[in-house]
Amino acid sequence: MKILTGNDLKTGAVIWWTGVGWSLDVNESADVGEHGAAIIAREEGAQNVFAAYIIDGQKDADGVRPAHIKDRIRALGPTVRPDLTLKPSEPEAVNWVI
Repeated sequence: MKILTGNDLKTGAVIWWTGVGWSLDVNESADVGEHGAAIIAREEGAQNVFAAYIIDGQKDADGVRPAHIKDRIRALGPTVRPDLTLKPSEPEAVNWVI
């Protein structure tokens, strides 16, 4: 599975391509297949995203998970402050990164 990630131009937040727009939730990521570069060119040209790139992802019963640890950290939020992650009420959320 190939997914797109980048940063929101207004807030700097990590965002994920859903197939029709961008979301803060990695679980809403769509498989872009071989179309990733074209989507990035269009979305960066329209100034909807900054520094977008294609990554490998895996989808299972728990949702979408980036294959590389760097992008799993980006999807969840800071590892040094679990209270600032996207899932602060889930104490086991930080284990998702590893």
